Amino acid sequence: MRKGDKVVISCAITGSIHTPTMSPYLPITPEEIARHAIDAAKAGAAAVHIHARDPETGMPSPDLKHYRTIIDMIKSESDVIICTTTGGGMGMTLEQRVAVVPEFKPELASFNMGSINFAIFPLLAKYKEWKHEWEPQFLAMTKKFVFQNTFEDLEGVCRIMNEHGTKPELEVYDVAHLYNAAYLVSQGLLEPPIYLQFVMGILGGIQASIPHLLHLKQTADQLFGEDGYRWSAFGAGAHEYPICTTAVLLGGNCRVGMEDALMISRGRMAKSNAELVEKMVRILDEFSLAPATPDEARELLAIKK
Repeated sequence: MRKGDKVVISCAITGSIHTPTMSPYLPITPEEIARHAIDAAKAGAAAVHIHARDPETGMPSPDLKHYRTIIDMIKSESDVIICTTTGGGMGMTLEQRVAVVPEFKPELASFNMGSINFAIFPLLAKYKEWKHEWEPQFLAMTKKFVFQNTFEDLEGVCRIMNEHGTKPELEVYDVAHLYNAAYLVSQGLLEPPIYLQFVMGILGGIQASIPHLLHLKQTADQLFGEDGYRWSAFGAGAHEYPICTTAVLLGGNCRVGMEDALMISRGRMAKSNAELVEKMVRILDEFSLAPATPDEARELLAIKK
């Protein structure tokens, strides 16, 4: 578990859920994504979670040249931990999603722990006009979309990450995903201490509430023992800071960012990822806690630099 008063803040910079219509501040181009990541690190994030987008349309993209621009620019200015996605975006193949690992050998990469009905189609009702034709089509498709992560997929991704020295950040969308992770540990495919990210509030997965967060943590304690895992949590949308604050007070870490929430407070859009990180730092300070530096986070999360 977390030791001392240092908390690892991760910042999910752009993701693949929100679309350009939803916020004029959402970073789209590789340069914008990298700049948001660098500024988030300066604000107190020890790790940045990276997706790429098509710079012309804002659509989630698996194009490795976009990732290279993002990663090179971040590394030129910051020692922040770069966590690349292997969740990618809807419609991408597993091969496209995981290609960033052998190509860039990141210190950390997201790793989804099971299949779910990943649904964001309810967002359609909030907007009447769209910047790009693909946006409503993308959201509507999720009504029949299964985010596939079979056991064959999980075992294959484990082997790729192990081969390239990348620490998996295990994305847990529901309680069953903890049992999937326990199976992979039992097979020697995941090495403790594992790093769990509780993803709460996505339709199709566990919803964002404090009782559900406690259930996830208690289940992880039973499966892995307190020394067998590290963990973080976040809630989507308005649940972001309540879940992050509760996770921190329970001894965990937290994730903020424009992948998960576009609002900094009721009725006010976040203008940057750094602004979202700064709010979390202020919350930590109220409880005499402090954000971990990237090197402190590497030690806390057992990441090999």
